[in-house]
Amino acid sequence: MKLCTYTADGRTRTGIVVGDNVIDSGVAGTMTDLIRDWDALKPQLEAKAAAGGGVPLASVKLEAPVQRPGKIFAIGLNYADHIAESNMGTPERQVWFTKAQTSVNAPHDPILIARGTMTNDYEVELVAVVGKGGKHIAAADAPAAIFGYCVGNDVTERMSQHATPQWSFGKSFDTHAPLGPWIVTTDELGDPHGRGLRCFVNGEKRQDSNTQHLVFNVWQQIERLSSGMTLEPGDVIFTGTPGGIGAAMDPRRFLQPGDVVRCEIDGIGAIEGVMRAET
Repeated sequence: MKLCTYTADGRTRTGIVVGDNVIDSGVAGTMTDLIRDWDALKPQLEAKAAAGGGVPLASVKLEAPVQRPGKIFAIGLNYADHIAESNMGTPERQVWFTKAQTSVNAPHDPILIARGTMTNDYEVELVAVVGKGGKHIAAADAPAAIFGYCVGNDVTERMSQHATPQWSFGKSFDTHAPLGPWIVTTDELGDPHGRGLRCFVNGEKRQDSNTQHLVFNVWQQIERLSSGMTLEPGDVIFTGTPGGIGAAMDPRRFLQPGDVVRCEIDGIGAIEGVMRAET
């Protein structure tokens, strides 16, 4: 099932995406509430999806599927080609940083270039959305802890990222975590490994890889994070970006106002935003 958060007629709600239409889920509350009550709600939502109807997707505004995740974690240096272009060694342990809640952005909204910055970069990523979650989750049990997956862009302000050893500030600027266009549930997507993912800037392909090349796979990531903290419904995990970032090009090519950045993952969909200078 594909589940989204959308705004229509001045009201934001959760919906079921079927083909080119979206059907109001009828569930009170946010996507996090829906995820938390998924076992009870799933039969009625499946019935709604089978009945069809709804309104055209083109007539609504898609929002970030989870608009205010409780936690946003992202792993760095998790594709071999990205590690190589960054001139760094393959990490023995998972390298984690956080992104602020306020960095979350709708899948097709403008992405802001903050005042005084000029080294904004793109990073297409598979994003896992936590379902049942829990603590001390073994890798073998991790699939059952995840609700679904969406496309993410871990937009990064490189000068701020590398100004200090801790990356979180340079990763947390407003609008720098576009998510969407919806969540594809685990029972529909299946194994997230082996999915092609790509990023385009103004139609030029910059990144092109496959999630089978993750250094630490999604299950290992869940195991590591849950060893130290309780993962809760609606938490969001950026699982790493492949090679091809603008900072590694010669000469370096950072994002400029008016650039169109499209990120896509096979079996999930695509998000696309225009870079805009902050006013």
